[in-house]
Amino acid sequence: MSVRPYRDIQRRKSRQVMVGNVPVGGGAPITVQTMTNTLTSDAAATIAQIQAVEAAGCDIVRVSCPDEESTAALGQIVKAVRIPIVADIHFHYKRAIEAAEAGAACLRINPGNIGSAARVRDVVKAAKDHGCSMRIGVNAGSLEKDLLDKYGEPCPEAMVESALDHARILEDNDFCDFKISVKASDVFLAVAAYQGLAEACDYPLHVGITEAGGLRSGTVKSSIGMGSLLWAGIGDTIRVSLSADPVEEVRVGFDMLKALGLRHRGVNVISCPSCARQQYDVIKTVERLEQRLAHITTPMTLSVIGCVVNGPGEARETDIGFTGGGNGTHQVYVAGVPHHRLKDEDIVDHLVRMVEQKAAEIESAKAAAQ
Repeated sequence: MSVRPYRDIQRRKSRQVMVGNVPVGGGAPITVQTMTNTLTSDAAATIAQIQAVEAAGCDIVRVSCPDEESTAALGQIVKAVRIPIVADIHFHYKRAIEAAEAGAACLRINPGNIGSAARVRDVVKAAKDHGCSMRIGVNAGSLEKDLLDKYGEPCPEAMVESALDHARILEDNDFCDFKISVKASDVFLAVAAYQGLAEACDYPLHVGITEAGGLRSGTVKSSIGMGSLLWAGIGDTIRVSLSADPVEEVRVGFDMLKALGLRHRGVNVISCPSCARQQYDVIKTVERLEQRLAHITTPMTLSVIGCVVNGPGEARETDIGFTGGGNGTHQVYVAGVPHHRLKDEDIVDHLVRMVEQKAAEIESAKAAAQ
């Protein structure tokens, strides 16, 4: 049987940087990020939101540090959470130094926007002294005036030039522990900019479509742009930018990576849209299953199909399969093989128990092998 090479994604080779204890680039798993939307100065609210995204699987979280109150709260926040924190800095170099001293794992900063060469040196020294990496974050909406004058409008060439200009400043200060992003809200612009940057350097790339929109429209837009890049092997860490709960950003990010076979976390539910052939309420069943299985982190596949047209075929490819049958009696598959039948009234509870048991078996086998 062939290995189906059409599924192979050859990731772009990049150097690796560390964000706290999380590797980014250099062949490491693609990480999923989000950003808090609480006031960072409200440490309790920020900690609660970070803990919620941690539970959803988030690898790295970014917090905005626009003022001294925010960087003052950062030390307390860092100590209360497990995942590394990126401090989002704009313009004021002292906030970057304070964030590094407070325990930030990474500084999101554009060195060309924080003032004199001496200030850049001070920030680089703070980053080195405290083990911080950096992210150069270029955005189409805030390009430098000289580049807008040169190119006339935001364009991929201007964004790449901006990124490389900022990178050169850090390189000139003997600092190379950084990743780069070139985000835009326009999908075509963002994709072209990332493609150009991927060819121009070997730094790790933080991929995202900025200001993508609400939960549904932003998910679609991000999936088109980020999916195109990831499919081409471009991207070492991702952030889905949605006007929604940060937990939703994390979930969409993982779903995107799962769809491309780039990362596996939790239960991948394969379900039909339902039609007149369905033998039970597929939509409500799937909705309840996704809610009840959100706590499972073990990679697993579950097919939930309404009738026998596609049910048996999908079940052959999944760890656990469920296919609707007549007279309220349905077929359950394990590892693609018919296993037992099930009545209507017990569907969700029964499948949840099966998935939990399978997850426990997998984790037990992993532990025994270590």
